Amino acid sequence: MSIQQGGGGGGEKAERSGFFIGADSDNVSEEDGEDHRQLILQRANALASENRLREAIDWFSVAMRYGPVIPEHLSTFVDCVVRNFRSKLDRSRSTAAATDDMFDCPNCRDFLGEPVTIACGHSYCKRCLQRRLLSKCKLCGEPVTGQERQVDVILCGLLEKWFPGELRKSKTLLEVDELCRGKRYQEAVSLATDVIRADPETTAVARLSRAEAYMALKQYRLALEDTEFCPGSRCSAEAVFRKAMVLHEMGQVDESLQVFLHCLSVDEDFPCAKRQVEKILCDLLSPADETVKVGLRETTQNTSPHVRSKTLVADAQAEPQSPVQRQHQVRATSAHLFVDNQEKRWESLERPGLSRAHSLRVHGSMCSEEGLKRVCSAPQLGDQEKASLLKRKLSVSDTEPCVVNSGSSKPKKQGMTKGSRQQAAKAKTCRSVPEDLLDPNDMECSLCMRLFYEPVTTPCGHTFCKNCLERCLDHMPQCPLCKESLREYLACRKYMVTKVLERLIKQYLGQEYAERTKNHLEETRELSDLTKNVPIFVCTMAYPTVPCPLHVFEPRYRLMIRRCMETGTRQFGMCINDPQKGFVDYGCMLTIRSVHFLPDGRSVVDTIGGKRFRVLSRGMKDGYSTADIEHLEDTRVEDGEELQRLQELHDAVYEQARVWFQNLKIRFHNQILQHFGPMPEREADIQATPNGPACCWWLLAVLPIDPRYQLSVLSMTSLRERLVKIQHILTYLMSIPNS
Repeated sequence: MSIQQGGGGGGEKAERSGFFIGADSDNVSEEDGEDHRQLILQRANALASENRLREAIDWFSVAMRYGPVIPEHLSTFVDCVVRNFRSKLDRSRSTAAATDDMFDCPNCRDFLGEPVTIACGHSYCKRCLQRRLLSKCKLCGEPVTGQERQVDVILCGLLEKWFPGELRKSKTLLEVDELCRGKRYQEAVSLATDVIRADPETTAVARLSRAEAYMALKQYRLALEDTEFCPGSRCSAEAVFRKAMVLHEMGQVDESLQVFLHCLSVDEDFPCAKRQVEKILCDLLSPADETVKVGLRETTQNTSPHVRSKTLVADAQAEPQSPVQRQHQVRATSAHLFVDNQEKRWESLERPGLSRAHSLRVHGSMCSEEGLKRVCSAPQLGDQEKASLLKRKLSVSDTEPCVVNSGSSKPKKQGMTKGSRQQAAKAKTCRSVPEDLLDPNDMECSLCMRLFYEPVTTPCGHTFCKNCLERCLDHMPQCPLCKESLREYLACRKYMVTKVLERLIKQYLGQEYAERTKNHLEETRELSDLTKNVPIFVCTMAYPTVPCPLHVFEPRYRLMIRRCMETGTRQFGMCINDPQKGFVDYGCMLTIRSVHFLPDGRSVVDTIGGKRFRVLSRGMKDGYSTADIEHLEDTRVEDGEELQRLQELHDAVYEQARVWFQNLKIRFHNQILQHFGPMPEREADIQATPNGPACCWWLLAVLPIDPRYQLSVLSMTSLRERLVKIQHILTYLMSIPNS
């Protein structure tokens, strides 16, 4: 179905597409409209992801004419807008990703008071996580999930012991936030003010909390003053966001959008700012409906009197619109004025053939009213025009630095004031742990009663050595201390080391940490020996070169498999049970190819047979069997004539086995293929490996014989004897009718 081009701005044809911008949706059925909307949204998102902002605006505008578009659909578009906005700012990007003080929150860079350790192992202050001020970890980029996590008990106890004053202040700020959430704004202002008076030089976070309370009380001037106290300081992204929220509450939607984008240019992963930009752009791009009033509010604070687009000029000269047309083109004014105040070159926007004086007269027809809000009676624009104008505004090349207006007559550029510079300088002074308060016992694992090694913090806030926690979770999916369920934590299997605690141990307990590391390496080295204390899985028969999938569910074998993976050997022995000895004297080493962990801690382990061995002595370690072993190898045949006879015997047995396998019933044939794979190819050199031809082991695995008989063949070191045994079995099976 062809879509005709509409009038006004933004009428260019989209690249390599059958759609024309400005489509008329009146003649499109509801079903076709939804299909077109989905296709257009896909195209718009693709253009936005390629940073083609102008074309993306056109396509999003058209998509909204076919049906509603929720703000979340504009996520890719907002990323594109932010990239364009950031690239025009004449400054280096500021980030909150680095801090020299381990006791600072990586997000707000204030004291870490009441730390919460997230899934990636990095710790943030409780306030930043409660307010959802980050969607990704500032240090590693891992997404911050919505899973509720408790305060890190160990870290919180250490900070309370070492820095009691700062921790008390952090708790007071959390009380301010609680008062705001309870809508007790006057009490929040009073408590925040007390904090600021007590320590006026390090109160950026307190001022931002107070600004939120002021905004709720509609005391906008005071709220703006608090947000402007700390631009460029440790919490600049949150300060810019709070300022944008105040402006938005004041009705200055255009200016708030600009400041929201500035916030995202400082911190591109600031989730609250991104949601606000999505909502505003969705509102500005959406077509009007009959419930929308003709007048729209727009900001006058920073609008240049010399700027209006040629589209506005063209509309001013056009014939009057009918009421229906006016209602269909009513939502544009706020969107169009967003970046107009930043365009310095009038000449580049003038329409050819129109004089500057005439254009200014058109601009003069706009109503002008002093104050924080005003209603503009500018001509209403259609979807084409507003897409065209918004497109120019969001990609303007002469973007100015963001301007802060605190309500005074003289605006000031965002930057570091003298006070904020002093504050930043003070923040650079790293805290140190008082030596008289440093006690190694404060950093001991409650399970092994030793210094933490690879400390891991659970969602409930308790910390253990990684190995200790894993062994506990082998038995039950609960926290060893508080018994809270850790099923989700177990299912994710992301046992990441708590970075702050590990850094503390290395920096302040270097000697103790070195001794702890030495003991761990010695224990690991013992587990890496493949002839001494080899772990033994007592289960079934295994054979060289033959796959052996295992379902591991017992806690002792979970530990055994994990140790095989951690040491890097990826090997263990497999033996069948013996009532007297525990396991038999001969077995086969298995090499782990892959491990698939199930959510409840069980695992499916894909292994393949390796070397055969004989047990020399037996032992036990942490519940599973171990053994000292020696490996078995076939005795080589060197005599040429004897080797020739051996080769002939091998070929005869191979052919006999091939015939037997082909004549099996289809059901048995398919089961063998599914579990053991196809029969191995005939080998040119039957003595190439210490275990002999692979076909012998494949046959031994699939033939329906007693495991004890199979074990006797496994223990043989003579290839001739093994071939003779297999030949006897095949002859017997082929003599049975319908076998």
